This record gives sequence, structure tokens and C-alpha cells, in this order.
Amino acid sequence: MRYKCVIFDWDGTVMDSVPKIVNTIHLAAKSCGIAPVSDEMAKSIIGLSLPKAMQVLFPQHHEQVDSLVQAYKYSYSNEDETPSPIFAGVESLLNQLRDRGVKIAVATGKSRTGLDRLMAQYGLTEYFVTTRTACEAESKPHPDMLLQILAELGVDAQQSVMIGDSIIDMELAKNAGIDAIGMTLGVASKEQLSQTSACHICDNYQDLSQILLA
Repeated sequence: MRYKCVIFDWDGTVMDSVPKIVNTIHLAAKSCGIAPVSDEMAKSIIGLSLPKAMQVLFPQHHEQVDSLVQAYKYSYSNEDETPSPIFAGVESLLNQLRDRGVKIAVATGKSRTGLDRLMAQYGLTEYFVTTRTACEAESKPHPDMLLQILAELGVDAQQSVMIGDSIIDMELAKNAGIDAIGMTLGVASKEQLSQTSACHICDNYQDLSQILLA
């Protein structure tokens, strides 16, 4: 295998959660009396830390960022009921990578509480040797969370790869000096990902498995 460390984004990469996030952004804006943004605009910030995302989405309402963040957290947990399953093939690939001695990690814009809850809910916690969220590192696409992971695991950038669904994820990997594989399951289209530095673009986990396990 080429890679000793495989680092996954979460939303839109491991979990089919983009529709839920977009809808929750709309609910948060509505609860704060702010006009909604388009679905495409809401998608474009997925991967950023929540405060940074709200700053980007609602620049005319910077004084309400804290309220938007709190409204989002409440709506995500208590109001929005959009399903957000794990993508088909995820656990099978994680099993195979672990069996081959690959170190598996997560780098996400989610909060620590949110990531821990979802990993436990879907029984995936055991697969990841370490994780980084927006609570412990600079927001993507700053390379901080990837550099932290590599340093903790003692793995070289050349032996590592980032798996993500967004332009932000591809920029994150580039900024950290590691390979990136784009997934068309979430935010960005194949056309958009093809304009990044991604070394491969996959439509599903079967395709991804063939690349990582070769």
C-alpha cells in the first residue's frame, strides 16, 4: 500500500449529512430573523468551523454570529429531522485499512462534541486512531489539523492522504503538503474537484477502495 495514514473528512465524505447541514443553516437564519442564503451558498461553507461559516454566509450580520451558531446547534439536534446515514461501503473500507495496519484519522470542521456523538452513534469510534475538530485546530483550509495529526502519529506527509468532498478539503491537503482524493458524494461536483490538486476523484467507496487498497 502506498499510504500509511488515511485521513477522512466527515460531512459529505463519511456521512451523507450535507442536506441536513444545509437545512439546519436555513433554520438557524430563520430563527435569527435573517434572510436565507441559497442552498449552493450554504453548501460552499461546509468544512469550515461553525463560527467562520456563519461569518462567511452572513457578513452583514457579524453581530449575530454567536446567536446563529447557537441556533444552528439547537436546530441540528432538536428541530431538523433530515436523515444523515453513513455512506455505503465506509465501514468495509475502514475494516480493510485497519487490518492492513493503516492509521486512520478524521479531520473535520465539526465540533468535538458533535463528532464524538456521531462516531459513537454509528459504531465507528474504534477505527480512528486520532481525530481533529474545529475545537482543537485552526479552521480548514489552514493546515493545522492535518499537521497535528501527522505529528501525533509520526507519519510523513508523503505517506499520507486526505479524503474529502469539498474544495476546502482539497485546499487543506495542498496546504499541508499531502495527497488528496476527492469524493463526489457531498459538496463539490466532479467538474469542480477536477480543477483542484486532487490526485484521484471517486464517485463511491468501491472506487476509493480500489485506489487505497491497491
